[in-house]
Amino acid sequence: MAVAGAVLVPSCGTDGGSPLRPEAAAPPAADRVDQLRTEVLDVMPHDPRAYTQGLEMVGGTLYESTGMAGESSVRLGPPGRPPTVRADLPEPLFGEGITVLGPTLWQLTWLDHVAIERDARTLAELRRVPYAQEGWGVCHQPGHGRLVTSDGSARLTFRNPRTLAPTGGIAVTLHGRPVPQLNELECVGDSVYANVWPSSRIVRVDAGTGRVTAEIDASGLPVPGKQRHTAVLNGIAAVPGTEEFLLTGKWWPRMFRVALVAS
Repeated sequence: MAVAGAVLVPSCGTDGGSPLRPEAAAPPAADRVDQLRTEVLDVMPHDPRAYTQGLEMVGGTLYESTGMAGESSVRLGPPGRPPTVRADLPEPLFGEGITVLGPTLWQLTWLDHVAIERDARTLAELRRVPYAQEGWGVCHQPGHGRLVTSDGSARLTFRNPRTLAPTGGIAVTLHGRPVPQLNELECVGDSVYANVWPSSRIVRVDAGTGRVTAEIDASGLPVPGKQRHTAVLNGIAAVPGTEEFLLTGKWWPRMFRVALVAS
């Protein structure tokens, strides 16, 4: 752990009686930003036609939301295998992030100003509610009784998990500067992991302060055939009971089980 304050060390002179000078202090631990990278533990197939918008694991079930008007869907099934249940969105709806809340899940739409509540087992639509902002990412913080959502800006909005009404929010900053283009989200305890669109970068955010506590470089993931400029990283799901994650992207043919290690 870094110790705040100056540490006195001898000067470079040969005179043992030379005055002491202060050494530059290390940044306080509270301001440290961990630099991490992805270490691939397993590689699984992923539907290359899936324009991934949301990814979340509950038990051994992987939920995935996909986008594009006329191609949007939400699916569930074992990771790395074809989905066992799928529900398609009618045009012109453009699917975005999802999160599971026990027996139900929420699915956002991008510019359609509607969110869809579904049965988490059958994916049957239960109701639609108005959603004023652009829909990007969403995750659930059960310990705080709230949802966390993104809209492509540097702000995370907190919402009532029943009504989706805003209840507050935070600005996300790195060394005091805003971090825009926050996209797909994953809540892990008091932290929120956010894909930064359109890059191979993920930030870990303290949901209490908005401060970025880690930057994660996922550019080393071995993704073949990534030709289209929109085929970017987008999809991060914590693997329950571990410190590992599943990562994939829009139109990626592979999904990766990874550990986050110091770079």
